[in-house]
Amino acid sequence: MAFTPHGKHLIAGEWIEGAGTFASEPATGPSHDFAVGTPELVDRAAKAAEEAFWSYGYSSREDRAAFLNAIADEIEARGAEITEIGSQETGLPPARLESERGRTTGQLRLFASHILKGDYLDRRHDEALPDRKPLPRPDLKMVQRPIGPVAVFGASNFPLAFSTAGGDTAAALAAGCPVVVKGHSAHPGTGEIVAEAIHAAREKFDIHPGVFSLIQGGNREVGASLVQHPLIKAVGFTGSLGGGRALYDLCAARPEPIPFFGELGSVNPMFVLPGATKARGAEIGTGWAGSLSMGAGQFCTNPGIAVVVDGPDADTFVETAKGALSEVGPQTMLTDGIATAYRSGRDRIAGSAGVRELLTSTCDLRNATPYLFETDGETWLGNHELGEEVFGPLGLVVRVKDADEMLKVAGSLQGQLTCTLHMEGDDTELGQKLMPVLERKAGRILANGFPTGVEVVDAMVHGGPYPASTNFGATSVGTLSIRRFLRPVSYQNIPADLLPADLQG
Repeated sequence: MAFTPHGKHLIAGEWIEGAGTFASEPATGPSHDFAVGTPELVDRAAKAAEEAFWSYGYSSREDRAAFLNAIADEIEARGAEITEIGSQETGLPPARLESERGRTTGQLRLFASHILKGDYLDRRHDEALPDRKPLPRPDLKMVQRPIGPVAVFGASNFPLAFSTAGGDTAAALAAGCPVVVKGHSAHPGTGEIVAEAIHAAREKFDIHPGVFSLIQGGNREVGASLVQHPLIKAVGFTGSLGGGRALYDLCAARPEPIPFFGELGSVNPMFVLPGATKARGAEIGTGWAGSLSMGAGQFCTNPGIAVVVDGPDADTFVETAKGALSEVGPQTMLTDGIATAYRSGRDRIAGSAGVRELLTSTCDLRNATPYLFETDGETWLGNHELGEEVFGPLGLVVRVKDADEMLKVAGSLQGQLTCTLHMEGDDTELGQKLMPVLERKAGRILANGFPTGVEVVDAMVHGGPYPASTNFGATSVGTLSIRRFLRPVSYQNIPADLLPADLQG
């Protein structure tokens, strides 16, 4: 049976209509009306989240793990319906939605397992030294504690894994923080059915209803009021640089500034070193084309830039990539707005002095087709706009004169989510020179691979220096992401019966 959205917000366990509605804009299938969010609903959800924190924030790790696993179960029970409405709203193929659903439930279960182990608490104990001279030392214990209600913004390009029950929500709930989600208007029906799954899991364990709320979009005022609400203690965001920076500034301007953990975009440059270009130039070109055009290029780790030393081997790499991209047909983009922004980015690159068109195509409406451009190192170094993200299947080859200019290009980069080295054994010396530079530029460095595809594991970092993200010490993927929603508290000479449960015994 097909899922038909009712279009309401979920506020502290109640499905609530709004004063107005907005219509969804699906790629296929019927449009539906959804209630528009308001600052009043934000206030109601934030106050309920604060009330819930007094019980949920002090719940056991075992109870929270069971809740997370139950959410995963409820999502899987709605799997076919989620795939159907998600595909209609976003244009993503069913196989992609099914894979993303598996990633979403996998994240929830990973965090359930992670908090049961307890390592994330970083418990420390310095025993009292009453006989120390000239002054005795007190007994000191330290542990990580949840910070309070967290706001999460749904992402346009990942309707499941980075949205309603995605990584930010999973990490916050695992930490003990209630969550208020601002749904993305690109996929409100998908957000609603996932919220139903969380609601069902909450009811199963009789958790305070304020532990989770979903406020649909349709109004920019909702996002602003959410990050400015005095009861919200941190924000998780995946989206555009412009939108994210505006919200970041609002967080910083509050009477009580709060951390804004924004993942804002990246061009994810690849450095194809001479030995690799000679040995595997065609193979790398084909692989790059596949990664660049995967999912219509709508991944935040899409490798939009390839830096290669000019010469015949570079010609082979470029011609192979061009040939592979020319075989990629039109793909549906997530929203009309994203498609329009993609064409605008294409025009910006195409109109830049010193940039040559290698592959052009025609895309209109909500479709995207690949584009390939090239420039030289000197032009790149003189035009910082060439390093700005174009969200879609557009690639730019930067032909540098030599290894020294490649190092200069690396040094000119803004913060990135990823940087990639394609190299052979005889490229080791150049790779060693590049590594210290790339470590300062990116959160994840790859060798002989492509950055699309982010493993949800302990060692993953999905973040980087600004503008890749707003907090270079954080990640939005992997178990380390829970640290965003915790803070250390030290307890000096506190009686055992007053300590948090995780410090007792």
